[in-house]
Amino acid sequence: MRNWLLPEKFEDILPPQARRIDRMRAKLLELFRVHGYELVIPPMLEYLESLLTGTGHDLDLRTFKLVDQLSGRMMGVRADIAPQVARIDAHLLNRKGVARLCYAGSVLLTRPRGLDSTREPLQVGAEIYGHPGIESDLEIQQLLAESLAACGISGARLDIGHVAVFRAICRHGAVGAELESELYEALEGKDLPALRAVTRSMPEATSKALLALPELYGDGTVLERARRVLPKYPEIDAALEDLEVLSRSGSIPVSVDLADLRGYHYHSGVVFAAYAPGVANAVALGGRYDEVGKAFGRARPATGFSMDRAARGGSGRDSSAVLERCGARHRDPQAANRRGGCRGRASGTRRGRRSARVRPGARKARRRVDRAQTGQELRRWPRTS
Repeated sequence: MRNWLLPEKFEDILPPQARRIDRMRAKLLELFRVHGYELVIPPMLEYLESLLTGTGHDLDLRTFKLVDQLSGRMMGVRADIAPQVARIDAHLLNRKGVARLCYAGSVLLTRPRGLDSTREPLQVGAEIYGHPGIESDLEIQQLLAESLAACGISGARLDIGHVAVFRAICRHGAVGAELESELYEALEGKDLPALRAVTRSMPEATSKALLALPELYGDGTVLERARRVLPKYPEIDAALEDLEVLSRSGSIPVSVDLADLRGYHYHSGVVFAAYAPGVANAVALGGRYDEVGKAFGRARPATGFSMDRAARGGSGRDSSAVLERCGARHRDPQAANRRGGCRGRASGTRRGRRSARVRPGARKARRRVDRAQTGQELRRWPRTS
């Protein structure tokens, strides 16, 4: 037996690539810091019931489980840091106003998210807690756009959806939990024959609305078509209004997909995914998840994003690695710096003592959140440019 072999989809990170990853991690955290996001570092292991609270079945399947030798209780190795940050906001920080938190750390997956992905990605992300309005969704998407630019990704686009549309159709159509699960699987797989079969016995209005969802994909004009073909439910009207605001206010091209139910059991509102040219899988995922804080005993509106395929650049095994995009064309990090692939502005590099700057668009987005607060004294972050 060759005892130096690693398990499938795990790999060692060698010095040149490790330097690139660490440099880009520092660069992103500095970007988050100047936007007012505070760093938190949750533990790798938690008790299973805490780790998976409010996250749905998908995360359960991706989580490694083991028995704690001290307590005898089941523990899990985190497969997603965002629920841990929600727990920190709900119980440890216990703030009443807006909290902006960020993180960067490894997660462990029982199975990779793609054929060319690692099972130990570095997850980098940012979250806003305590603000339910569309202003915080705008801010988080603006920050995502700047993060992708910092990683050297150009030509990115954003796909956005809203889980409230599907939920409203099911609720008003009195769709049971088992049937809702079948509908979810059919829509997630864009399986139109299965969707027709499941909706055949439903009321005409419900069936028609569900069958229309896979066709409601494209640019902002899709929203006008959605208003014509979908039922006039208040939840759907509000969701379409939010999507219209987001589709017009982004700094990168936006497409709307009303059949996108990614994280359906976890998210509660807007969901989005960022894609880059030449990369098959999404390079970043995010959305609103107001129900997770409630699951921890303290209801807190929340929205955020993560780049959870971000940590295995340079090996060629994870073509969707975000951090690889900065300097991946140059195996020599110094060559990457000379040619502009990665300018090394993170603190700790000799060339990059300057802090990241807050762009005007991102500063404006953050102020929208602050102005939307009424009767609360918010911390004002210093202007850095």
